[in-house]
Amino acid sequence: MKDFKLLEKKLNLKFKNKDLLIQAFCHRSYLNENPDFPLPHNERLEFLGDAVLELVVTEYLYQKYPKKSEGELTNWRAALVNAKMLSQIAKDLDFNNFLLLSRGEAKELGKARMYILANTFEAFIGGLYLDQGYQVCNEFVKKHLIKELPRIIEAGLFKDAKSRFQEEAQERVGITPTYKVLEEWGPDHAKHFIIGVFLGEQLVAKGEGSSKQEAEEEAAESALEVKNW
Repeated sequence: MKDFKLLEKKLNLKFKNKDLLIQAFCHRSYLNENPDFPLPHNERLEFLGDAVLELVVTEYLYQKYPKKSEGELTNWRAALVNAKMLSQIAKDLDFNNFLLLSRGEAKELGKARMYILANTFEAFIGGLYLDQGYQVCNEFVKKHLIKELPRIIEAGLFKDAKSRFQEEAQERVGITPTYKVLEEWGPDHAKHFIIGVFLGEQLVAKGEGSSKQEAEEEAAESALEVKNW
């Protein structure tokens, strides 16, 4: 069993109910391989933590930026609580070393691990809320997550990837990106798309998704990384 005391020490927190801390890190797949494990998986805690996180961030933005519109605040909040950001914070806090996963899931890296880490972060907030209340959660989220807000605003990360890629492409090379469906398959209710984003004739990157919009967004995100913009 992993030594969660090390994590408490790193985070400078002490859980009264250690089970809540351990449960936050318990992925559904772990229980399939360890049916005698005494705790449930973390999905109910994740459900609770998601709401707590949203309230902490919303309250902070509402109070800190009285002149900003609802639309702008919504975009900023979305940039703070999306899976990519939450998984990065979880990684920085060393959550990777405490995940309770099946052997198969433990080998999965990339996107699958990103979602597991983001969900674990939410479950951790849910556990922290039950164990120590709203105020402690509020301080924890401000310290570890909301500190990213100035960077998000400065770099325009609250804009969706398509908008960002278009702005960069027009500014740097004077070309408006275009998107083309490269492959699609599946029945109408479960379609799947691979979409390429092009600058002129050049294919910059591809994205995959269950809607064209999702695939285009992923393609734009990859394109920003490929171009290092």
